[in-house]
Amino acid sequence: MSDNSHILHPTKTGNSVKDNPADNTLLVTGRKKRILLASLFSNFFVLLALYCGVISVLLPNHIAQIDPANKANNLAIVMTSALLFTIFAQPIAGALSDRCRSTWGRRSPWIVGGALIGGLAIFGISMTTTVAGIAVFWLMAAISLNCMNGPLATVVADRFLPENRGIASGFVGAGSTAGGTVGIIIAGYLAWNLQLGYLVFGLAIVTCCIAFVLINREPSTRTLEVEPFRWGTFFKSFWVSPRHYPDFGWAFFGRFAMFLGYQGVVTYQLYILQDYIGLSVKDANYAIGTISLITLVTLLFSGLVSGYLSDKFQRRKIFVFASSILMAAGLVIPLLVPTLNGMYYYAAILGLGYGAYTSIDMALMTQVLPGGGKQAGKDMGILTIATVLPQSFSPVLSAWMLSTFNNDYSTLFIAAIIFVFASSFFVLPIKSVK
Repeated sequence: MSDNSHILHPTKTGNSVKDNPADNTLLVTGRKKRILLASLFSNFFVLLALYCGVISVLLPNHIAQIDPANKANNLAIVMTSALLFTIFAQPIAGALSDRCRSTWGRRSPWIVGGALIGGLAIFGISMTTTVAGIAVFWLMAAISLNCMNGPLATVVADRFLPENRGIASGFVGAGSTAGGTVGIIIAGYLAWNLQLGYLVFGLAIVTCCIAFVLINREPSTRTLEVEPFRWGTFFKSFWVSPRHYPDFGWAFFGRFAMFLGYQGVVTYQLYILQDYIGLSVKDANYAIGTISLITLVTLLFSGLVSGYLSDKFQRRKIFVFASSILMAAGLVIPLLVPTLNGMYYYAAILGLGYGAYTSIDMALMTQVLPGGGKQAGKDMGILTIATVLPQSFSPVLSAWMLSTFNNDYSTLFIAAIIFVFASSFFVLPIKSVK
């Protein structure tokens, strides 16, 4: 069997794509395509349910129980302590998965291994009663889950032709955003029993990833040739010059700005409901579930519809641009209406924008990879830094802003609006994608 990286840059004739089915052994069609789409939806659903449920609800509640007076600063410490170790986890795992030769293919060993270790580490968090202990177990979980997430995301580039990646990205985006919403809802109702909450999310990610690789079996790569490993070449490959690959650079910085703004509000959403809206701890945990449910409905609709329309018209940029503007508009609402109803309106508008953004952004990313995607695992991993870095950095920025502006949570919305609005303009200079 030959290397399948060439499937990422087929020859184009007009609006059609010519490919040799005999060579493209990873491509899926018909029933296998439908199963893979459903599997991607399920896996990203569970993964983001874990991330959002743990980050937005379980960790904030856990940390607040340990030290209520310093909860915001301690949450920032826990979230950022993993930064230096996890920022490069996905690109390194992606690069190693490109070179992986096994009976189960290139991506599957990383998907299963990362899920197993990550799931155990998530449950380990429940066993500790110190902020330091939480930070250590979260570091282990973050590294492992990032090593799983990178190869999993690369499946879109591996198995779908460019003209079909809008719908594939739509399923991934819908699964991610729906999972994040449901994860917050479930975590909100399990906040009374943190150990059970951590256990539910840890078991779910392990079960889902094992099922994924069994149902969507990769061909063996044991007989494929692999270039000799050289440390210098390996580490040099992680630098992608914005001058030589400007579209890749614009896509990276656009995603970075959007997630920096988005995560700054979402990470502190529980505290926003308590200290900005004025709810009790109990009411805030229930309200965060209602907010997430509203977001779920709007994002599922916008995510799947946007993915379908993007493929139909073969346009990516206009959808990413418009969705970013819509998200910025949603973030304005709590500033004008700082009430629980205002948060509900914010959730509905933000869901429409975020669902559309995530459904199209991945499709756009797969089409700006250097060299047509010959090192898709590594390059997709580099692009995920634009997601991971803001997730780690935004709590620090948010904690600094709250400290500087006398715990005024409105400053978080203002900063988020600026970053999300700015992100919409980074997509405009991209030339290789319409």
